[in-house]
Amino acid sequence: MMAVEIIKVLSVLEKTHQPTMLEMLKDYTPFQRLVATLLSARTKDVTVIPVVKDLFQKYPGPKEILKLSDAELEKKLYRIGFYKVKTKHVKELCRILLEKFDGKVPDTLEEMTTLPGVGRKTANCMLSYVFNKPAIAVDVHVHRISNRLGWISTKTPEESEERLMAIVPRDSWNKVNMLLVDHGQRICLPINPKCKECPVLKYCEFGKRRFTSSRSHIA
Repeated sequence: MMAVEIIKVLSVLEKTHQPTMLEMLKDYTPFQRLVATLLSARTKDVTVIPVVKDLFQKYPGPKEILKLSDAELEKKLYRIGFYKVKTKHVKELCRILLEKFDGKVPDTLEEMTTLPGVGRKTANCMLSYVFNKPAIAVDVHVHRISNRLGWISTKTPEESEERLMAIVPRDSWNKVNMLLVDHGQRICLPINPKCKECPVLKYCEFGKRRFTSSRSHIA
C-alpha cells in the first residue's frame, strides 16, 4: 500500500514540477554539474546558476580552473555563501580529478565520496541527475517532506535514505529528489508551509493534522 501511495504522490507532484538546478544545467558536463552542486550547499539555486554559467564560459574544466589563483576564484564565487571554503574544495576537487581520474568525474558512489566536499547527498545527486543511475539523494527537503507525508519516521538524512530505498519502487528513485526538492522550495517550506496550496495535502499526515488543529482553534 505504501508503494502505491508514494507513486500517486510523485505522479501528482510531476504535474506541477518546476526544474531544479541540475535539470536547468542538463547540457553542462558532469564536472560542471558537480561543481554547481558543491557550490549550492546553503545557497539558493538562483544565486548559483548565473555564477557557474559565468565561470564555465572561460574556465570549463579542472585544468582551466587550476590556472586561477585562490583569490581569482574567490572573486568569481563571492556571491555564493561560504565562498572561501568552497573555493578550496573546488580547487582540491580539480587536482584530485586530474591526478586520480584523468580529469573525469567517476560514476560510482564509492569513488565520488572520496572527492573533497562530496558526501552521499551530492554523490547520489550526480548518480541520479547526471549518470541516470538509480539513487535517492536525501537533502533537507527530501528528509522533511518524506517524514511529513508519513512515509518514514527518521531523525537523520542517512536514515531517511535507507528507509526510502526500502519503500520506494526502484524505478521511481530518481524522481524523489527532483520532485520533493522543488516542492520543498516552493510549497512545503520548513516554517509556515503553504498547506492550502499543496496538491498532495490529502496524502500528508502532517498537513491534515495541521488543518484539523487550525480548524479546531477557529471553532
